Amino acid sequence: MLGFLAKRLLQLIPTVFFVSVLIFSLQKLLPGDPATTIAGEERNPEVIEQIRRQYHLDRSWPVQYAYWIDGVLHGDLGESIRIKEKVATLVAEKLPVTIQLALMAIVIAVTIGLTAGVVSAVMKDTAWDYAANIFALWGRSTPNFWLGIMLIFLFAVELNWLPASGYVRPTEDFWASIASTIMPAFVLGNAGAAVLMRHTRSAMLDALASDYVRTARAKGLLERAVVLKHAMRNALTPVITLGALELGELLSGAVLTEQIFSIPGLGKLIYDAVFNRDYAVVQGVVLVTATIYILLNLLADILYVLVNPRLRS
Repeated sequence: MLGFLAKRLLQLIPTVFFVSVLIFSLQKLLPGDPATTIAGEERNPEVIEQIRRQYHLDRSWPVQYAYWIDGVLHGDLGESIRIKEKVATLVAEKLPVTIQLALMAIVIAVTIGLTAGVVSAVMKDTAWDYAANIFALWGRSTPNFWLGIMLIFLFAVELNWLPASGYVRPTEDFWASIASTIMPAFVLGNAGAAVLMRHTRSAMLDALASDYVRTARAKGLLERAVVLKHAMRNALTPVITLGALELGELLSGAVLTEQIFSIPGLGKLIYDAVFNRDYAVVQGVVLVTATIYILLNLLADILYVLVNPRLRS
């Protein structure tokens, strides 16, 4: 197990390096001049030249990358052009908000998707199976922005049960924090639940048709034990991968949902940074989310080994 983990960690190093090069290179292809943006409306040529020297913008791309990655390795992601604050500080402030939202969304997605997938597979070709498939189709077809607006209209405007927007930290008021994030979490978890349901159903159907399940039934085991202990455990392997990928997407792709509900997370931070050409913030946020995404894939590989004993050899 330790050897497997060490091997996977070593494989992450070139992956993260390649991602950092890609992020830096693509950022340089964006239109606009950072020095001109920093200089403001006056755009004095001397000031612009001084800014270029200060931020190494007068050097070649490889040299600029070397300065940037050296700062990253020392915990310095740069400074925001717009608000003159360290990017690492901004990320540390916004990341817990997005993590809370993503974790709530993945709990909703796994709870609904896993349950619906198992029920659909066990009750194949019944009304429950058709209902679960309709739910999956609806979940993947419904735009997040439309569902978010409808939830705000129903639960905030009509019923007045939940706040329409805003965010409360769990350390300030736990239940108020849950109330402020439950709607955006459901919006994000809805689509994930649909995907998990389809994959769980497919994996469960394969598991239920396998020889070891037929053997377990022939031994007279209860159907509940056959489904939950034998079939479901083996069907979880592909679902674990999908769950890790979904969580990574939630951490990096909640831009629109955070805008609709005014959630001050990474999505809103990078949205504002792109529109204000705040290049250091964009680079820092994308690098952090990409690294988290890679680490979640490593976590999925570890869970494979824990769930499936055959992989431990």
